[in-house]
Formats: sequence, structure tokens, C-alpha cells
Amino acid sequence: MIKTFLYFCFMDLRDQLKNLFPDHEEQEFEMPEEQFRQKEPLICKFEKKGRNGKPVTLIEGWEGSEEELKKISKKIKTTLGIGGSEKDGIIVIQGDNRDKIMAILKDMGYKTKRVGG
Repeated sequence: MIKTFLYFCFMDLRDQLKNLFPDHEEQEFEMPEEQFRQKEPLICKFEKKGRNGKPVTLIEGWEGSEEELKKISKKIKTTLGIGGSEKDGIIVIQGDNRDKIMAILKDMGYKTKRVGG
């Protein structure tokens, strides 16, 4: 009894399973990558204050990685053909383009919320 117990303790799990299920054929399995899902909607708002009167659209509330934020920012900037930047989870796009940006984000699968007039 003790000899059998020690035998099973030093076998790895794969060998133990082969002993329990001799007819089972082992298959390769890869864990699917879990895709990031934004929980809260992204907030699109218009702002002029503190920017010498120049209008900008801010996209706030990003919960993912900086790389994904940069990809989204680049997609918006190239689609609209305008400038902008991303920093600290906020995307800053030149001009008042809330409606266009919200349409782009919706096409990408993100929920958005318009803040302000």
C-alpha cells in the first residue's frame, strides 16, 4: 500500500492519467487568448480651456494597455486626417470631432458616451 502511494507521489500528473485512462489519446491544446473588454463606456468631450482657445476632443476612461490606446488613437487620427496625442489614458484629438470619433469607436466595438453640449 505504501509502495503504491509513493509510486503515485513521484509520478507526474500526465503519467498518472495515462495509468487511469490507458485508451485516452493525448491532444495538443492551446489556451485561447482572452480579449480585452472595456467595462465602462469611453467618454468623448469637447474642451477649449487651458489650450489657448483651441478646441480639442478628449476621449477619457480607457481601462486597457497603453499600446491599445495608441492603436485606437492612430486609427482615429488616420481616419479623420487630423492630429492628436495620447497620454495617461486620455486621447486628445484636434478640433470638435465628437460625432465622427464616436462613430469610429462604435465601429471598433467600443461603447461611448457624449459629455457636454
